[in-house]
Amino acid sequence: QVQLVESGGGLVQAGGSLRLSCAASGRTFSTYVMGWFRQAPGKEREFVAAVRWSGNSTYYADSVLGRFTISRDNAKNTVYLQMNSLKPEDTAVYYCAALYGTNWYRVADYGSWGQGTQVTVSS
Repeated sequence: QVQLVESGGGLVQAGGSLRLSCAASGRTFSTYVMGWFRQAPGKEREFVAAVRWSGNSTYYADSVLGRFTISRDNAKNTVYLQMNSLKPEDTAVYYCAALYGTNWYRVADYGSWGQGTQVTVSS
């Protein structure tokens, strides 16, 4: 398994940008599909984006398509989430995780969750 640590969250005004990072430890990092999820207060954790091991295939939730970009650098054992045109509804704790199941959009198919990083978008 891998261990994951997120960073890069913060407070930003609507329309602004942030770049989240997820640093992984473990020799097998490059073999996993990696995903970003978010959880707002009082809501369930939801899928945001995922990237295959090669970095060539990516998947996005409809709510972030065209605004967020997921990428990975296997040499650095790091996954990134570039977030542009942020909206107040993007406010949440953002988590990264590794896919151990088969469904890249399902929370239950992921594991090795990081501790999360808070993103707050003010209007």
